[in-house]
Amino acid sequence: MDPVAAARAVVEERHPAARAAFLGGSILSERRTAFSDLDIVVLLHGTPAPYRESFRFRGWPVEMFVHTEDTWHAFVEREIQRRRSPLLWMCADGLLLFDADGLGARLDAEARKLAAAGPPAVAAEELEDWRYAITDLLDDLAGSTDQAEMLFITAELARRVGELALNVSGSWAGGGKWLARRLDAAAPGLAARLHDAVREALGGRVESLVAVTDEVLAQVGGRLWAGYRRGGNP
Repeated sequence: MDPVAAARAVVEERHPAARAAFLGGSILSERRTAFSDLDIVVLLHGTPAPYRESFRFRGWPVEMFVHTEDTWHAFVEREIQRRRSPLLWMCADGLLLFDADGLGARLDAEARKLAAAGPPAVAAEELEDWRYAITDLLDDLAGSTDQAEMLFITAELARRVGELALNVSGSWAGGGKWLARRLDAAAPGLAARLHDAVREALGGRVESLVAVTDEVLAQVGGRLWAGYRRGGNP
């Protein structure tokens, strides 16, 4: 059974009265692997939505995200404020499996519009937080001689630098493999440079990682440590 047929079958079995459903994720792209799952967004009239569930269906791993129209909007709005909305993108880039009453078409159009508009701008204070955190990691990198510490310092530094680069470019954020994919689109070559630089750093040569990090930091004012201050919560 192909993925589209499998996705339709699982929705019909689990939620035969669904208003609409989308199939998203890597399963529809050239990046599909033997471990890719069926990412399915289902829209219901009411309960038991909202919920998400992972399960297997006829040999397929399935991630199902079940919403009402209202909860879909609420989740997407909350995720957009974090500049990272998997739910939005599963609909914007996904395949509309079926549409019983027109809701699917409306959400498809809205998701595409919101995705194309891009995430909200990053506040100046948040950029300072990024600069400070990355500067602190660079200091840790310069001072560490422990291989276990170096592993986690370099991994955290690469992640934060990649995320900062996406913020600077006004691009949507992503985690895990989606961080690499977003970087490929927003800053071609950066993910590969970070990969090579991390490998060199773990071998004792940190110069490349420091250089690529400083290049990204330079776009927002460079390193920041002395003079950084934040008030505490009461």
